[in-house]
Amino acid sequence: MYNLGIVTIVIIASNVIMSFKGFDDRLFFEKYKFNVGSIRRGEQIRMISSGFLHADTTHLLMNMVTLYFFAGTVINQLGNFNFVIIYIASLIFGNLLSLYFHKDEYWYSAIGASGAVTGILYAAILLEPSMSLYMFFIPIPIPGYVFGIGYLLYSIYGIKNRVGNIGHDAHFGGAVGGYALTLLLMPSLFKTDIGHVGLLAIPIIILYVMHKTGKLR
Repeated sequence: MYNLGIVTIVIIASNVIMSFKGFDDRLFFEKYKFNVGSIRRGEQIRMISSGFLHADTTHLLMNMVTLYFFAGTVINQLGNFNFVIIYIASLIFGNLLSLYFHKDEYWYSAIGASGAVTGILYAAILLEPSMSLYMFFIPIPIPGYVFGIGYLLYSIYGIKNRVGNIGHDAHFGGAVGGYALTLLLMPSLFKTDIGHVGLLAIPIIILYVMHKTGKLR
């Protein structure tokens, strides 16, 4: 879990360099952030570049620390190349879901690696569902799959109620990307751990049903 390989270093460094550039250069920040109006006008680069910008050092640190803790699990089991595929795909999945939910809000903007990082987190949990995770306010270890399900259920609540200045839809989309790509790259999980594969799909099914029945908004 603590494997800080070269690929992880490059991704973290890219986030740090672009984020600090954005801190100092507002024009750069505005040019590359996620913005619905700009993307719909054809600036597709924002779908990826926004994932390397952050609001402040705390936002950057939280994402990079989370990536640091879970990157090793994915790299060890799927390799560096597939890790990068999952990271970028999760970033895109997260932004696609945000774009879908906010397609008529031309002013809507967002930044951060949270979608990509959540995809890596969900991939790691899928690969090792019984890993122990600790929360600051819960003094006992939580199985990874319980945390993963709970996190996405909270994301659904956040999407529905627009809780805080947080891109809950990007987090959820990123998790879907991590989940789907991991199963695509390691289909043997359907045979070896179908129980956890099914459990981790529950929030995804709930969001889909809520959206289709008009209960999400």
